[in-house]
Amino acid sequence: MKITSVQTVTNADSPELIWVQITTDEGLTGLGETCFGVSAVDEFVHTEAASYLIGRDPLQIEAHWEAVRARGRSFMARNAEIRGLSAIDVALWDIFGQATDMPIHAAMGGRFRDSIRVYNTCANYNYAVRRPRTREDSTRAFGARRAPYTGKPVKGDPDGPYNDLDAFLTRADELAESLLSEGITAMKIWPFDQFYEEAGGNWLSNASLRKATEPFRKIRKAVGNKIEIAAELHALWNLPTAIRIAQSLEEFEVMWIEDPIPMNNMAALADFRRKARQPVTASETVAMRESFREMFEAGATDICMFDIAWCGGLTEARKIAAMAAAYKLPVAPHDCTGPVTLMAGIHLAVHAPNARIQEIVRAFNTGWYPGIVDAMPVIENGFARAPVRAGLGMALRKDFLRAKDTVIRSSKA
Repeated sequence: MKITSVQTVTNADSPELIWVQITTDEGLTGLGETCFGVSAVDEFVHTEAASYLIGRDPLQIEAHWEAVRARGRSFMARNAEIRGLSAIDVALWDIFGQATDMPIHAAMGGRFRDSIRVYNTCANYNYAVRRPRTREDSTRAFGARRAPYTGKPVKGDPDGPYNDLDAFLTRADELAESLLSEGITAMKIWPFDQFYEEAGGNWLSNASLRKATEPFRKIRKAVGNKIEIAAELHALWNLPTAIRIAQSLEEFEVMWIEDPIPMNNMAALADFRRKARQPVTASETVAMRESFREMFEAGATDICMFDIAWCGGLTEARKIAAMAAAYKLPVAPHDCTGPVTLMAGIHLAVHAPNARIQEIVRAFNTGWYPGIVDAMPVIENGFARAPVRAGLGMALRKDFLRAKDTVIRSSKA
């Protein structure tokens, strides 16, 4: 079997997402995905990676991983080259599973569990990678470092009922009850982000601190400890301010504090971990096993989080998870990215013995994800089931590929 073409797929409604499709001479097509820096990823895939991949056996995943990484000059950061490699790697695993008639988790060595617990990241439909539909949406669609929440919350959403970002800011008690009614017993919120611009993350007023903790207070008053709450800080704060935030959250017994400071100083992160009384989770912003090794050796985190679309793909994520296990640490795959990343995360989470929980965004899962792919993971009563279809278990929808806003670029033999 040989690779005959490498395609990239983009769509104007999801301008921060790019998909990679790799096709073989036996008619198999593997699917991968990454996001951000789309034009740079697209160029790397076609000018550097495709010329190497075409004509080669797609099942030699380890060899291709090393070769494509070398074509990215072996950079360590979560840059365009590593993101492109991540998408290619997932597509190759998809082909491997299809060729052997096994789901990816089986191809990796089998399931450790039949399902993985999920938590809901409380985003709205246009958060992070989607095109904002209005100017007001643009203030809330992207992560805090790009465009902090500054506008007044909007009730309702044209895409459905799960406007969870506005809900956690204005009616967090009702949001928690809604999640529990669906069997979801953990949630992630980021009410501190709205105050980042006060001093660029270097300071937080007492009034802002009190306002930011109000959603936690509402949740605990409404449902007690029936739901776990993760506090996302988006790596926005300096060390003293992050410690103040952690102190303000002590009474709420949060599940974890995620990315409290920028992930460029593991000694500082370890200092935060020593001073905070809550578990620390890090980090979707880190790529490659060498960087995670530095984090583990520094004793800087309690839970290892990675994004398969950014860290080097399934091949690298699997190694990071195994290394975390050697340090007696659990892993929690990230997804606020796209449907392929979610499905890949579930495959790894049911396979890896030290997987603790999988991130989902219910607004995405019931909103725009199903319009892109032909199958979705089965999530019931707060757990995602192990996928059963061969390979990844999903493909891009034919009508999505034919849509007028979809652009397909191909490199062929």
